[in-house]
Amino acid sequence: MTEQTPRVAVVTGGARGIGAATAIRLAADGFAVAVVDLEEAAGKDTVEKITAAGGRAIAVGADVSNAEQVAAAIERIVAELGAPTVLVNNAGVLRDNLLFKMSENDWDTVMNVHLKGAFLMSKAVQKHMVDANYGRIVNLSSSSALGNRGQANYSAAKAGLQGFTKTLAKELGKFGITANAVAPGFIATDMTAATAARVGMGFEDFKAAAATQIPVARVGVPDDIAHTVSFLVSEGAGFVSGQVVYVAGGPLD
Repeated sequence: MTEQTPRVAVVTGGARGIGAATAIRLAADGFAVAVVDLEEAAGKDTVEKITAAGGRAIAVGADVSNAEQVAAAIERIVAELGAPTVLVNNAGVLRDNLLFKMSENDWDTVMNVHLKGAFLMSKAVQKHMVDANYGRIVNLSSSSALGNRGQANYSAAKAGLQGFTKTLAKELGKFGITANAVAPGFIATDMTAATAARVGMGFEDFKAAAATQIPVARVGVPDDIAHTVSFLVSEGAGFVSGQVVYVAGGPLD
């Protein structure tokens, strides 16, 4: 990235798990990072870890599915850090259930956070990327995009993000902006712990069982995803766009 290009990254869902690991990694790469989460206080821990290591970061509270809150968040980020040219759409929620038990609210909540949130954040940030003639957007999809029992809403949203990513790549490429998706497999986070609880298993047993189905014989950790995002937002990845990178410890059937 050139000296003329602002090194400012926005990471949604940055308070914990994959989002926190990604924010910390991007700060180590030299970015000033806006850690966006539903409540500003939730992002304080991530920010403190970044600043303790000599980086620059702020915590920003916003519901990514709310257009007014997104606009206010980006306005604050521009004022305090500078115009962002990197966006990682990581914010997500689970409302798992079998189809016949899934409520309309379960469906809408997941769609709003994952899909509408990525749309609103990308739309708000892309104008700054176009002005800079440079940008990187990374959307967090999932191996669940291929279908997963009890996750009709989540699977549909994560598959939708892949189509959204490819469309962004086609629309924004001429402005020096790339768009890619990362699709994690089993990553040990609070969300996968919640899934273990849903199916009635202890988390350690759940991880051990999952590892037996993964070629590298272990489950993933948030840093595995952060490393991949780090590459995709780098200058060196400027010819990689519209791709879905499965980070799952092996090929998926």
